[in-house]
Amino acid sequence: MHSQQRPPLRPLPPLRFPENLPVSARRDEIAEAIRRHRVVIVCGETGSGKTTQLPKICALAGRGRAGLIGHTQPRRIAATSVARRIAEEIGSPLGTHVGHKIRFDERFSAGATIKLMTDGILLAETASDPLLHAYDTLIVDEAHERSLNIDFLLGYLKQLLDGPRRDDLKLVVTSATIDAERFARHFGHATDRLDENGHAVIEPAPVVEVSGRLYPVEIRYRGFDDAHRDDDDESDLPSRIDEAIETLWREKPGDVLVFLPGEREIRDVAEHLRRLHARESGARSGSPWSRGPIELLPLYSRLSAAEQQRVFGASNGRRIVLATNVAETSLTVPGIRYVVDPGLARVKRYRYRGKVEQLQIEPVSQAAANQRAGRCGRVADGVCVRLYDEADFRSRPKFSDPEILRSSLAAVILRMKALRLDDIERFPFVDPPPRKAIADGYALLHELGAVDERNELTPVGRTLAKLPVDPRVARMLLAAHELDCLREAAVIAAALSTQDPRERPLDAQQAADQQHRRFADEKSDFVSFVKLWDYWSAAQRDRHAEGESNRRLAQRLEREFLSVRRLREWADVREQLLDACRTLKWKENERPAAPDAIHRALLAGLLGNLGTKSPDDAQYLGTHQTKFSIHPGSALAKKPPPWVMAAEMVDTAKLYARTIARIDPAWIERAAAHLIRRSTSDPFWSRNAGQAMTNERGTLYGLTVYAQRRVPLAPIDPRHARELLIREALVAGQWEAKLSFLVHNRKLVAEIEALEQRIRRPDLLVDERDLHDWYDERIPEDVHSTQALERWWKAASREDPRLLFLSREALLRKDPDAVNAQAFPRSLELHGAAFALDYRFDPGTADDGVTMTVPIAALNLVDATRCEWLVPGMLGDKVQALAKSLPQRLRRHLVPLPEYAAGFVERWRERAGSRPLVEAIADDLAEQRGLRAQPADFRPETLPAHLSMNFRLVDAHGGVLGQSRQLAALRAEYGARAKGALQQAFERSPFAAVPAERFVDWSFGALPDRLEGARAGAAGLVGYPALVDLGDAVEMQVFDDPAQAEASTHAGLVRLFTIALKEPLKFFAKNVPGFQRMSLLYASFGGADELRDELVAAVVERTCLADPLPVDAQSFAARVADARTRINLVGQELARTLAEVLEAWALVQKKLPAAKAHAEVHDDLRAQLEALLPRRFVSRTPAARLRELPRYLKAIALRLDKLREAPTRDARARAELEPLLARWRRIVQQRRGQRDARLDEVRWLFEELRVSLFAQELRTPIPVSAKRLGKAIDALRA
Repeated sequence: MHSQQRPPLRPLPPLRFPENLPVSARRDEIAEAIRRHRVVIVCGETGSGKTTQLPKICALAGRGRAGLIGHTQPRRIAATSVARRIAEEIGSPLGTHVGHKIRFDERFSAGATIKLMTDGILLAETASDPLLHAYDTLIVDEAHERSLNIDFLLGYLKQLLDGPRRDDLKLVVTSATIDAERFARHFGHATDRLDENGHAVIEPAPVVEVSGRLYPVEIRYRGFDDAHRDDDDESDLPSRIDEAIETLWREKPGDVLVFLPGEREIRDVAEHLRRLHARESGARSGSPWSRGPIELLPLYSRLSAAEQQRVFGASNGRRIVLATNVAETSLTVPGIRYVVDPGLARVKRYRYRGKVEQLQIEPVSQAAANQRAGRCGRVADGVCVRLYDEADFRSRPKFSDPEILRSSLAAVILRMKALRLDDIERFPFVDPPPRKAIADGYALLHELGAVDERNELTPVGRTLAKLPVDPRVARMLLAAHELDCLREAAVIAAALSTQDPRERPLDAQQAADQQHRRFADEKSDFVSFVKLWDYWSAAQRDRHAEGESNRRLAQRLEREFLSVRRLREWADVREQLLDACRTLKWKENERPAAPDAIHRALLAGLLGNLGTKSPDDAQYLGTHQTKFSIHPGSALAKKPPPWVMAAEMVDTAKLYARTIARIDPAWIERAAAHLIRRSTSDPFWSRNAGQAMTNERGTLYGLTVYAQRRVPLAPIDPRHARELLIREALVAGQWEAKLSFLVHNRKLVAEIEALEQRIRRPDLLVDERDLHDWYDERIPEDVHSTQALERWWKAASREDPRLLFLSREALLRKDPDAVNAQAFPRSLELHGAAFALDYRFDPGTADDGVTMTVPIAALNLVDATRCEWLVPGMLGDKVQALAKSLPQRLRRHLVPLPEYAAGFVERWRERAGSRPLVEAIADDLAEQRGLRAQPADFRPETLPAHLSMNFRLVDAHGGVLGQSRQLAALRAEYGARAKGALQQAFERSPFAAVPAERFVDWSFGALPDRLEGARAGAAGLVGYPALVDLGDAVEMQVFDDPAQAEASTHAGLVRLFTIALKEPLKFFAKNVPGFQRMSLLYASFGGADELRDELVAAVVERTCLADPLPVDAQSFAARVADARTRINLVGQELARTLAEVLEAWALVQKKLPAAKAHAEVHDDLRAQLEALLPRRFVSRTPAARLRELPRYLKAIALRLDKLREAPTRDARARAELEPLLARWRRIVQQRRGQRDARLDEVRWLFEELRVSLFAQELRTPIPVSAKRLGKAIDALRA
C-alpha cells in the first residue's frame, strides 16, 4: 500500500549496539554508506553480528520512516529467531516494533517498523505490490546461498532500482562468504564518465567488509589414506570422525559440530558413536569416550522444531551436534569449540535430459568450507578439522553453484510471465541461467498447458500463476476442479507442498511403521494422504464431541508418531490452497470423489513422471529414456503395477520414484493429447474393414503409451491407402463382394490362368502392376475404401454399365518372351557327367515338368542341391512360388512377385546351384530388401509338383529302374546296386584288374587319387579308389564319394600296418603297464580284449599314419621300418595317458550323481562325457587331444565341486555356452556327415571354452572366449 494508506510507523526505542560484535564498530561507516548509496554490499564473516544489527543500523541511517525496513531470510526458523533477538535487544515485545511474517505464522502488528520474513514471502508480495511501496529499505540476508528465490529477488530489485519509480528505495545485500565484486558489479550504476570505447563507466556498489570471529580458528587437515578403508565403503567416515573428535578432546573438552551430507549419514555416524561410547565406557579404557556422558544431537531441516531447539540448550562440554549444511548459516549453534568437516554436502541438481532431480553428494566449495569453519571460535579459540588435505581444498571451486544453475525454472518463468516480465533471457539475474535451463522450464510449462507453442501464457497458465504452489501442483488443482475432486486434490497438493506429518524416529522406526500402516493403500500412495487427513479430521471432531483437550489429542497423535505441528501446517497449506481456489470461484466437492477422478487430476501435473514395466522387469521404463525403481517406502513396492505415476523422481545412487500410484494408460492419452507423438508403420489391407489400415504408436517423451493400434490409413496417407485398395482388394482379390464387375473380372482371370497351366506359359497374364495401372486410370483419387468404391461405382455405372469390366485383350501380354535352348537346356552337367533332360507340360502326370535321366552307376554323383534350381527357364517360377509361400509379413515386401523372381534369376545366374535354393533366396532377401527370412519360413511342400526335378533311374541298357522326385528315396532303394554298377564301370582300369583279391601286404601297386571311366556307359564318370578293411586283410573298391574313399583307405592302412607289425604289437599288447587296473576302469567301454585292440590301433595310428600317408609299396615299407623301433616307447606313453584319462573319468563318475538335483547341468555333463569318451575313443581320438582329456575331465570335476556352492554362476556360464552349442550343432546337421577339419577344430575349442568358463584355474593353452568361438562358428557358416 502507498504511504498515505499506511498506518504511521511507531518510532523505535533508543538503539543499543552490543560492542562485542564486530559489526557494531563499523555501524557509523555502514550507516553513512546507506545514506549516500542506493545499494550497499555488506560482506561479513560468520559471527560478525550483521544479521541482527543491520536493521538497527538502517534505522540509525534514517531509514524506516517512509516505509518498512524489510529483512529477508532464506529459512523460516532464521526469520523467527532473528526477529525475536532484535526485539529483545531493543526491549520491545515481539510484533510491536519488530515482527516477522512466514508462511502460516505472522507476528507483526500495524505500525511496526522492522519486518523479518522469508524471501519467498517478499516475492509473493510483489504480486499485489509490484513496486514494493510498503518498504523504504530492504535487507537481503545470506545472499551467498544463492537460492532461486534470492536470485530472482535480486534481479527483480535490480530492475526496480534501475527504473524511475523507486528512487527512494535502499537495498542492503549481506552475506558471510559472498563474492563481493560480483554483487558490486551487478548493482553498479552508470556514471557520467566514458571508457575508451565511449561507453559510460559503471561504478560498482560500495562494499563494506566486517570481520567475524571473536577468537581465532585453527584449521587442521587430515587427508584420507588406506588405513581408513572399509570392506563396504571406500572411506570409513564414522571411524575418521571419531578419531578426529578423540584427538580434539584429548587436548581440551568442548562441544563439537560435525557436518554431514544427509540424514542417512547422520544416523550412521550417531549409531557408530553411541556404540563406541558404550564400548569404551564399559571397558573403562581411559579414552575421552569413557569420561562421562556424551550428548548426541542430530540437526537437519526435517527435524521438528522441538528437536531443533535442543541444540540451543545448556551443554556439559561433551556435546556432539551432527548437522547437515543447515548449520552453515541458518542456525547458529551456541557454544561450539570444535568443527569436524568431511567436506561433503548433499546437493540437489536438476537433470535436464532426464527431467529429474538428483540428490548427490558433492565436495563443498571453499566458501562453504570457510563458512563451516566459522561456526567455532565464538566462545574460545576454535579448531576446525577438515577430513581432507589442503591440496584438495585449494582445488575446489571458490563458491557453490547458484541454485538457478541447477534447478528447474518453470515456477520462475511462470511467475515472471504473470508479472509481465516476459524476456527471461534479459532479466538481470546475478548469474543468468543457461539457455537449456530456460528451454527446460518452458518445456515443463508447455507440458502443463501453461504456455502455447510461442511460449505465450495461456488461460491455463494465467490460472496456474494465481495459485501459490509449484506449477505441477497448481495444474493438479485445476484438473481437480474440472473433475469435481477438489477436496481430495487440495489435501494431496498440500501434502506434496509440506513435510510428511508421519514421523519415524531413529529409535522407534518399526513401531512408527506399524502405526502408519493403516493409512497405506495398495494402489496409491496419494490416497494414503487422504486417509490420513480423514483420520485427523475425525479425531478433531471426536475431540469436540467427547470434550478431549487439545493437549491430550496432541499426546495421542504423538504416540501414533504423527507430528501435530506438521498436521497443522498441512491444514494451513490446504486452507491457503482452498482460499486461492475460492478466489477463482472453485468449490469443493461435497461427496467423496472416485479414485479414478482423483488420479486423473493428479496425472495432469505429473505427465513427466510416468513409467511402465513388464512383470519380468526389475525396473520401470520412464519418460525421457530413464529407468527407475519404486522407493522402498511406498505401499506399492511389494506388488508393483504395470503403469505408475510419481509425485517426484529423486536420483541418489539410484533413480527412485516417490509417492506413486497405479494408473490406467488410457488416462495418459486424454491428459497428454497435446504432447503425445504419433507414428505409424506397416500399412496393410484389412479384408474385414474393407480399407487400408496401419499400426499406430503413441509415445510421451519417448515412453510408449500404446502400440500396434489399428487405425485407418486414409486420413494419414490417402495416396497409399488408395494404392492398397487397388492392389489388394481388386488385383489380389481380397474383396469378396458380388458386384458384377468383380464377378466378371475374376472369371476372366481364372480362364487365362487355366490356359497358362495347360501350355505351361505363366507369362500370358499381365502382371499385377499392369492390372493396378488399369484400375488406377479409372478410379477417382478420393476413393480409399471398398465402401467408398462401391458407392462411387453404383453411381458411375448408371452412365457406363461396363465401367471397370476387364477385357481379354487387357489381360493378355502383347509380346510373350520366346522359349530358348539356354532357358530349357537338353542336358545338365554334374561332376563331369552329362545327364539328359526331358520336358513335358502335362499337369497331373508323374513326369510333368523336367525329368533328368540318371544311369544307375552315376546315382551318387547327382548333386541334389543343384537339382533344386531346375533349369533357368523354370527357376523364376519356382522362386516366385517359394516367395509366395512366405508369411505375409515378408511376402508383402516382394510384390510384384514376378519382378522379384526375375531379378533373383538374373542376380544368381552365375551362382546357380552353389547352395540350397531357399538359403539363396533368404540371402538375396537380406541383400536386396533388408529382410531377415529363415529357411523354415518357406513352405516348399506347397509348391506344384512340376517345380521339383523328376529323376528317372536307368540301367546300363537304358531300362527304367525307377522314377521319383525324391532323390533320397531312389538312393535308399538303389544305393547298394549303384555301388556295384560303379565297380563294373571301372572294371577295365589297371587298378581294378583283380577286384576280388584279398591283400595282406602292399602288393597291388600305387594307389591313385581318382579314376575316370573309359568303357561305354561310364564315359564322364569319376571314381575314387580305396582300400577296404576286411578284418584280417584288405581289398580294393571304387567309391563315388572322395570322403568315403579317404575314410575307407585310412582303415585299410591300419589293417595293413597291423599285419606288418604283428610281432612287436603283440609284445606291446601283452606288456601294457598297469593293464589290470586300466581294464577295470575301462569296463564301462568294453572288455579287456577290446581294450588291447584299441591300444594296438592307437599305437598304429601314432607310429604309422602321420601325413603324408604312404601311396606305394616303397613308402609303406619305410613307414613300417620306422614304426618298428618306436612302438614300445609310444605304447608306454599312450598307456600312461590312458590311465590318467580313466582315473579322471572314474572320479567324475563318482561326483556326477550329486548333480542330479540340477537337471540341466546333469544332462549337459552327460552329453559332454559321451562326446569326449565314446566307444573306441582310444583309437579314434587324435593323439594331441587324448593328452588333453585328463584336463577336460578334471575341469568337469571342478565344475561339479563348484556347483554346490555357486549354481547361479554355473547357470551364467552355461547361458554363454548353450547358444554357441546350438549354432554349432545346426551346422554339423547341415553338413550331413561331410568331413571338415574346421568342424573338428571348433569342436575341441568348445572343450577349451568349458575349461575357461567352469574351471579357469586349469588354464587353457590358447586364448579362448565365447566371442572368439562365435567368430569361428561364423567362419564355418561363411
